[in-house]
Amino acid sequence: MKYKKIFTKITNELATFKDNGNVANYIPELSTINPNKFGIHLTTINDKHFNFGDANEKFSIQSISKVLSLAMAYNLEGEELWKRVDVEPSGTPFNSLIQLETDMGIPRNPLINAGALVISDILVSHFKNPKEEFIAFVRKISGISTIDYCSRIVESEKSTGYRNTALINLMKSFGNIKNDIDIVMDFYFNLCSIEMTCKELSQTFLFLATYGISPYTEERVLSKSKSKRINAIMQLCGFYDEAGEFSFKVGLPGKSGVGGGIVAIYPNKYCIAVWSPRLNKKGNSSKGIQFLELFTTETQTSIF
Repeated sequence: MKYKKIFTKITNELATFKDNGNVANYIPELSTINPNKFGIHLTTINDKHFNFGDANEKFSIQSISKVLSLAMAYNLEGEELWKRVDVEPSGTPFNSLIQLETDMGIPRNPLINAGALVISDILVSHFKNPKEEFIAFVRKISGISTIDYCSRIVESEKSTGYRNTALINLMKSFGNIKNDIDIVMDFYFNLCSIEMTCKELSQTFLFLATYGISPYTEERVLSKSKSKRINAIMQLCGFYDEAGEFSFKVGLPGKSGVGGGIVAIYPNKYCIAVWSPRLNKKGNSSKGIQFLELFTTETQTSIF
């Protein structure tokens, strides 16, 4: 398929798209991003690459990294994991306190902030140096040794992370956080600070298009069953309280981040990453979603 030609065609169609979104200005470091950046990179399962625009510029992947920490924790805990976090769509904002209290400290799914904090707590329990272990895991599955945390974004998030602190304290009160809160929060903020290009992001997530096997190491990252289930969680929960809308419009498992990135999987075919920093009211890239809706329609590559 002539992906680059399709990228150009859709981008031309989007020239009249009025993007009224805003960058994530509640995180100071993200408020400085050029809102007009736009990049696309698609990697096929046989390692063919197609890109457009600002695809080779690094950006903060933010919540997209929650899928990777989930994969790591799922390998370590197996089905025991689901005793501490559910797999249901939230239907509420990604940082909701109300739902968490109603559910007695059990997050609705692992991709909202509360769920990712529980996953972070699990990884802190398993590793003496969780930050080193996690970034080594990401580098290995992607085949990219230069992927790293961004200390500027870590400090920026710590300076404004009051609601995340409230979430973790609430869960601690219900007994669903086992470790020191400051240690877990430090790991979580680093997790969200990872920077990647669209190319790096599409490569990193390719193992979820190949049923759990990293094409770069030819090693199994996840079992087929676990890979299937993480794709299902992304389909149901990857876009917070807009997950149903994304599934309806785009029809692929995916995950967004407030840095403006979106990664989406077509099993047994490709992984695509899109970056456009302007966010809609739900915290997802508005132009990114619009592009992917047109892309899956044009290419007829929705899973439905």
